[in-house]
Amino acid sequence: MKPIVAIVGRPNVGKSMLFNKLAGSRISIVEDTPGVTRDRIYAPCTWLNHQFMLIDTGGIEPKSDDTILQQMKRQAEIAIDTADVILFVVDIKTGLTSADQDVAAMLQKSGKPIVLVCNKADNPGPVPMEAYEFYNLGLGDLFAVSAVNSLGLGDMLDAVIEYFPDEYDKEAEEDLVKVAIVGKPNAGKSSLINKILGENRVIVSDIPGTTRDAVDVRVTVDGKKFIFTDTAGLRKKGKINENIERYSAIRSLMAVDRSDVVVLLIDAMEGVTEQDTKIAGYAHDQGKAIVVAVNKWDLPEKETNTMAQYRLRVQEGLNFMLYAPILFISAKTGMRIPQLFEKNAYVYEQNKMRVATGVLNDVLSQAVLRVQPPSDKGKRLKIYYMTQAAIQPPTFILFVNDKELYHFYYIRYLESQVLQTFGLEGTPVRFILLEKKEKK
Repeated sequence: MKPIVAIVGRPNVGKSMLFNKLAGSRISIVEDTPGVTRDRIYAPCTWLNHQFMLIDTGGIEPKSDDTILQQMKRQAEIAIDTADVILFVVDIKTGLTSADQDVAAMLQKSGKPIVLVCNKADNPGPVPMEAYEFYNLGLGDLFAVSAVNSLGLGDMLDAVIEYFPDEYDKEAEEDLVKVAIVGKPNAGKSSLINKILGENRVIVSDIPGTTRDAVDVRVTVDGKKFIFTDTAGLRKKGKINENIERYSAIRSLMAVDRSDVVVLLIDAMEGVTEQDTKIAGYAHDQGKAIVVAVNKWDLPEKETNTMAQYRLRVQEGLNFMLYAPILFISAKTGMRIPQLFEKNAYVYEQNKMRVATGVLNDVLSQAVLRVQPPSDKGKRLKIYYMTQAAIQPPTFILFVNDKELYHFYYIRYLESQVLQTFGLEGTPVRFILLEKKEKK
């Protein structure tokens, strides 16, 4: 899992500017008006080969009675609780304020590692004298930076990654399958978690969106360890009115990012919706192993071919991920829940599969013999050989004579040949074309 770094502080100290600089794009709105950033925005970042997730938060006004500021405070508290490291940003030009002291006290109670960042030190050179008063916060060393001018950010990030978990922590979790249960509100995600646990641990209600934060539960089945994450349902943007709801949507996407397997839960009474396809598309783009679970299968009236016909409708709605297995379950009755565990473990292994280069090229040769590569103006695409470059998802490199001769349909054909030959159920595959001269 990627470590999470939260940027927090009172309003208008330059948090969003710092976030934009580290994220490499202008994702957060930056204005001089305090409190402009009202939602956490998150983005993947890399520093010295260390990958992490960066969260931007609304400014904290600990003693404000303003409703919006109180919501921003609550969101920041959630981000702090989620984070592995906290970047506490203060403003050198304004100086130490009582609000800074209140925020520092809140952060110290969290017990999380804190990196104190004195922003708006816009001139190169030694640390400005104005920064030293921030030592009174009792947070240790400070880093004078300028988000606007990109000064001092390297030393600050060096300090951040010092707090990241060691590699051996990741190795200890290698046998643990992380499963994110996603879907639109009221599809039955919390009911499924409750059935898995055998207890009403998660709030279940007919009101869509009852679960607002991701909930992690550990389960061991037949010696296999799982972490199931029940996420808040993703709604249409027009229906997201509360700031806390917006955070829930972000939290759901973060759960997908941190998972090995994604279970897309579909309501059997509604079928595949636009929101289901968006969630599935995000998981597909992230290269996650995917299982489609049609929940509430105890409710529809059944005829001879009901399941087969419903399966076709699901595949039509999710035609970009025909590789995903489809299970018909009931969180209420427990129907096929054991098969769901088995399928999660299976697609996890498929997502990690490695294929020897020699075997791959045997498959490639047979595929090319059956269907010739495309040509243009008398010049035909030649595929010299193929090798696997990565797993999660399985990623293959095709060395060719001219990438301009590539046709999407032919890559889809090769993809289908690889999927059929090696199984690879439940996982997307990636193909990268390189001209042979680009090998190095």
